Amino acid sequence: TGIPPLSSITTGDPAPASFTLSTTYQAGATPPISGAPSLPTCSYLILFAADWPALDQNPPTNSSEVEEWMTELDGFDIPDLDPTVDGSCAGDPEAAADAANRGWWTCGGYTRDTDITSCPDKLTWGMSFDDGPSPNSPTLLKFLSDNHLTSTFFVVGSRVISYPDILRDEYMSGHEISVHTWSHPPLTKLTNEQIVAELGWTRKAVQDVLGITPTTMRPPYGDIDDRVRAISLAMGLVPIIWTRDKEGNQFDTNDWKVPGGVVTAEQSVQAFDDILSNATTLDTGFIVLEHDLFPQEVDLGVGYFLESALKFTPRLTMKPIGACQNWPESNMYLETTTNTTFPYPDSNAVKHASAVASARATATAKSTGSSSGSSN
Repeated sequence: TGIPPLSSITTGDPAPASFTLSTTYQAGATPPISGAPSLPTCSYLILFAADWPALDQNPPTNSSEVEEWMTELDGFDIPDLDPTVDGSCAGDPEAAADAANRGWWTCGGYTRDTDITSCPDKLTWGMSFDDGPSPNSPTLLKFLSDNHLTSTFFVVGSRVISYPDILRDEYMSGHEISVHTWSHPPLTKLTNEQIVAELGWTRKAVQDVLGITPTTMRPPYGDIDDRVRAISLAMGLVPIIWTRDKEGNQFDTNDWKVPGGVVTAEQSVQAFDDILSNATTLDTGFIVLEHDLFPQEVDLGVGYFLESALKFTPRLTMKPIGACQNWPESNMYLETTTNTTFPYPDSNAVKHASAVASARATATAKSTGSSSGSSN
């Protein structure tokens, strides 16, 4: 209901009225994951917004926070690869020619064993949405709730501190939360320090709002090579991309191209139909690229992609990406994982996250007493 016809989902459309959140979760509320700390208060995000980097811009690298996060790379073998020119094959022909050695996913789809690109079980869709949270996310969240579905949300740090209540709703509704950088740049074009800043500030934003630290990340545009991988893993973040079939076709709906007028809504739906057809030929499950930033993306997702998937024959199993890997849900966050090898047992990030979570839990307990729950 309320989903426009494909011909009306075009660039420049006014944003439709989004569903409002049905529940506002308060500090001290108990998350759905066993062992997770209670929700912290995040009111200071507004009061002290100056403490955060500028929204949607590469964070500075000379802050005390970035200096601290850089120590997490100590002891890890970070490949000495020059940054690419702009993260594209055409923009850096020299790097593109060496893509296989670099493990550059953008040029040639090269992956490593540490990359998650599919689900192990055939006809299982590891669902995810990128670039939020946004004012359009509640529409998607309502559809997922109504259909008893959960997903992985790859969140942008700048939007986490802009829409903390929406992020809380995602997390408290049982969706998985993962890192998608602070300002959404191609990561291979950045220096080591810039990559650390992009990941670190997003990780911190999520932890400050939810009290937990993700153990996974998705590089914007899928732009990852061995240097970006090593930095991500050293910071306790397992890379997740999306599926390519044997012919190299990406499982990309191209929904992100619709708001800009590069692709029509009809073409995006056709791309998703092709994805479902190709998925039946795989020996494994699959992961698809979708977004929840712009209204056109959400309209396509809830009105067309998800509806088609729910009616698809043969029947699909639809899960968040961590769940489709058969990981315990506790593995998705440093504060709750009991697997000492996920992602690395000696990561400084694990020690730091545990210390911060313990301090925050103590402070929350003192400020809220024994009260917890949510207000409708």
